[in-house]
Amino acid sequence: MYLTMRHAYLEIATLEESHVGKLSAALAHGALKGARGNSGVILSQIFAGTAKALDGHARLTAPLLADACRMAVDAAYNAVDKPVEGTILTVSRQMMEAVLKRQQEEHDLIALLKSMVFAGRAALRHTPELLPVLKKAGVVDSGGAGLIYIFEGMLRSLCGKALVVDGDLLVSDSAETWQDALVPEDELGYGYDVQFLMRGDNLNIDNVRKDINAMGWSTLVVGDNKLIKVHVHVHNPGDPLAYAINLGATLDDIVVENMQRQYEEYVEKREQREDHVRLDISGVAVITVASGDGLRELFSQQLNAAHVISGGQTMNPSTGDFLNAINALPNTDIILLPNNKNVILAAQQAAANAVGKNVRVISSTTIPQGIATMFEYVNLCSQEHCTLDEIVDAMSGVLGDVITCEITNATRDAEFDGVQVRAGQYIGLINDRLTISGDDITQVARDLLQTAGAKRSERITLYYGSDATEAQANRLADTLMLDFGRQEFEVVYGGQALYPYIISVE
Repeated sequence: MYLTMRHAYLEIATLEESHVGKLSAALAHGALKGARGNSGVILSQIFAGTAKALDGHARLTAPLLADACRMAVDAAYNAVDKPVEGTILTVSRQMMEAVLKRQQEEHDLIALLKSMVFAGRAALRHTPELLPVLKKAGVVDSGGAGLIYIFEGMLRSLCGKALVVDGDLLVSDSAETWQDALVPEDELGYGYDVQFLMRGDNLNIDNVRKDINAMGWSTLVVGDNKLIKVHVHVHNPGDPLAYAINLGATLDDIVVENMQRQYEEYVEKREQREDHVRLDISGVAVITVASGDGLRELFSQQLNAAHVISGGQTMNPSTGDFLNAINALPNTDIILLPNNKNVILAAQQAAANAVGKNVRVISSTTIPQGIATMFEYVNLCSQEHCTLDEIVDAMSGVLGDVITCEITNATRDAEFDGVQVRAGQYIGLINDRLTISGDDITQVARDLLQTAGAKRSERITLYYGSDATEAQANRLADTLMLDFGRQEFEVVYGGQALYPYIISVE
C-alpha cells in the first residue's frame, strides 16, 4: 500500500491544480500504475471509484463525498472475484456507511471525515471476529489498517495537526522509476556502513553518541561506560575508527561495508535482469513472474516466456510493471502468469487497462503451477493456427494437475489450522496452506510429501533456493527417494529467497 500511495503521490506532486476532479483522476491514475498486492490494487480501485464520482467537479461537497464513498466501495468490491469480509473491503464499506448516515444532516467535510475515520477504526478492531485467521494470529487486517492510516493523515492535515513521518519513508517527488528512487541524495554517494564495539573504562556514552552523530548519519550508539556498540554511515570509514582509538578504546567486531558499491551492483544486476524482453516470440506471448535467477532463466530460456518480471512473495509486482512489460512487447495477444495469489489482482488490472492488446490472465498461484502451464504453452505453440483462447483454455486446464509444496522458516510463534509453530522452525505448506512444522528439514519434506499424496504422483521436482546448495538438494532428493521410490525425482536450481525448497508434485 505504501508503494501504491507513493506512485499516486508522484502523479499529483507537481500539479498546480485546485480542481478536485482533476486531482482525483491523476491520483487514481498514479495509484493504478503503482498498485501492488491485493490491498494495493483494492486501494487503487477505491481511488478510481472516487475519481469517477468527482469527474468534472471543481469542489468537494458533502453529497459528492457520499457519492464518492459509494462508488469507491463499489469499485473495490468489484475488483475482487470473491470478496472476503474482515479485510480492507469491510473497513472501506463501514467507513462509507458512516458518511451516508451522517451526510443528510452534516455538511462539514471535516466532521464527515472524522466519522469515516472513527467508523474505520471500529471496523478494523472487529476484523479478527470476521476472519478467523486474523484472530488466531492475534492481529487485525493489515490492508484495513493501511486504509485508516491514509485517511487519518488526511484528517490530521485538514485539522492543521502535525503528521508524524519517518524520515526514511519520505518520498522524493522526482522519483518516477525504481532507478530514480534508489539514486543517493548525497552527491558523494551512499558511503560506508561502519559498525564496531568500543571497549574501555569510564567511556562517556553521551559524548561518544554526540561525536559519532556529527561524523555521519543513521547513527546508533548504545551501551555503557565499559562497552559501546557503534553503527554509523560515513563517507570516510577511518573517521569513526580513528576517533575511537584516539579515545583509548580497544576495538572489536569491526564491520565496514561499501554501500555505494552494493547499490551499483544491485542496479546493474537488476537492469540486466529486467531489461531482457524477448522479441523473437511470435503469436501469443507470455509475461510471467518469478523470484530467483534459476527460476527466471527457466521461464525465459527453456519455457519461452517473453518477459519475466522479478517478484513474488513479499515483493509483489505492480500493475505498472505488468503494463510496462505489455507495452514493451510487439505481440498483440499476451498472457499474464502471476504465480502468486497476491499478484493476481495487479495482473487483472493491467489486463483491463492495456490498450490495443488482447491480454488474458491465468490465475496461477504458485511457481510450479506457472511452470506446468508453460510446458503446455510450449507444446501448443509448436502447433500451427493455435488461437489465444485455445492456449488460455489449455494452460488453465493444467493448473489442477500440480500440487505445490513449499518449505520456509517461521518468523514467530503461531497456530494455524491446528498446526503449532515456534519461531525458527521449518514449516511446510501445501498449495499455500500451512500443513507441517518441525525442526528437521528432511522430516518436514518427507511429511509434506506424504500429506500431499505424493506416492500417487509420477514426478517430484525440487527447486532449491538461495538458502540451499546443490549438494544439500541432491542429498534431500536421495533421502526422499527411499520413501518415494516409484516417483521420478529431479533437482533444479531456482535461486528463490526465503524458501529453501519449492517442490512440485505432478
